[in-house]
Amino acid sequence: MTPLAVRDDELALLTDLYQLTMTQAYWKEAMRETATFSLFFRRLPPGRRFMLACGQQHAAERVSRLRFTDEALARLAGAGGFETGFLDWLADWRFEGDIWTLPEGTPVFADEPLLEVDAPIAQAQLLESLLMNLIQLETVLASKAVRIVMAARGRPVVDFGMRRMHGVDAAVRGVRAYRTAGLAGTSNVLGGLRHDLALNGTMAHSYVLAHDSEREAFRAFARHYPGTTLLVDTQDTLEGVTKVIELMRDEPEIRVGAIRLDSGDLGTLAREARARLDAAGHDAVKIVASSGLDEHAIEALLDAGAPIDTFGVGTHMGVADDAPVIDLSYKLVAYAGTPRIKHSAGKVNLPGPKQVFRRLDADGRPAGDVIAGRDETLEAGRPLLVPSVVQGLPVPEAMARAGAARERVAETLARLPAGLRRLAPGESGYPVDLSPGLARAVAADARRS
Repeated sequence: MTPLAVRDDELALLTDLYQLTMTQAYWKEAMRETATFSLFFRRLPPGRRFMLACGQQHAAERVSRLRFTDEALARLAGAGGFETGFLDWLADWRFEGDIWTLPEGTPVFADEPLLEVDAPIAQAQLLESLLMNLIQLETVLASKAVRIVMAARGRPVVDFGMRRMHGVDAAVRGVRAYRTAGLAGTSNVLGGLRHDLALNGTMAHSYVLAHDSEREAFRAFARHYPGTTLLVDTQDTLEGVTKVIELMRDEPEIRVGAIRLDSGDLGTLAREARARLDAAGHDAVKIVASSGLDEHAIEALLDAGAPIDTFGVGTHMGVADDAPVIDLSYKLVAYAGTPRIKHSAGKVNLPGPKQVFRRLDADGRPAGDVIAGRDETLEAGRPLLVPSVVQGLPVPEAMARAGAARERVAETLARLPAGLRRLAPGESGYPVDLSPGLARAVAADARRS
């Protein structure tokens, strides 16, 4: 039976063919010098003022464990095109280089490396496709989710999107991105258990319809799960709210924690539901809203004063529908000690190993970034890229910092400049400059070419 997902022992084969054919060519040509590859994007997706870097430290740890198993090598041999000597070399393949990463949950901008790899070129080349795949998904989802967290203005946001996400891998790994971005919970059981995010859920309309009456369904569910959330819009929403109130009046031992609105004019319904609950003395019962929400809908609801306590967000976040792709690139920027630049129109890269320095203003708010050569020291700003893998081994301290990404994001959001917090499309006004040394390197290469 074909596996549902990629097994760890297959991960080395999760690459594009040309990565393997180039690696074989490097092997045949005895090209063993150290290369630096940089992973970055050249422009922000439409509607984004920053991206939230996510998955890069996790990806670095994963690739440090890559191995070509006997089964993988046999499958490659059967595919044709690979010499026996090269396959024998792959049998002993280990990543022995260094990987520099931004800490997970770092706001990142165009041309700034999320990750750089220093390793013999045949090792660094093989990582390209896998690194891009791992980091693309989590960065896109975290960047969408953090906008929804900002829109919610401190109110909890719960992930309801598993059913419409693009495959089981995205659904599970997406929860890791959501946790980093600051979501309060998820309905995805495997994702929540694997990535330590609280499990949240209510009931479906099918449960209500399976009972002879809406009130009977409410009574049964509330008795099974004291303090639960009841879905009130299977028939008429406000009548459903009234039935919940009557149930709590007639059977005081029944406890309801919240009602959930999942259709209709959420703002109007939330205001009327709140009024009815408060009038009946149930001001502690919360209101959860779902149904096609994204950051713009949430912002509009709260701007209009809708008394909603928690938001359940599904499809729009699960597929990042307005910006589902970030145009990541993984480019050779140095080989054998010499900086390298690609000059294709619209696809120029910055040469050499790099560092990103973030300047803070007097209040500790980000005030601008400087992209510099890695060997440069700038008085203003703190360096962002940290070594996460050294000589092929993960750095425990760096990985421990990755575990605190959620707290880092929460602190960062509180300090973001207003231009970066706006959800409407537009320029952020956040400066990203080149250091004098890197600017000179770019200019010198332009003169040579």
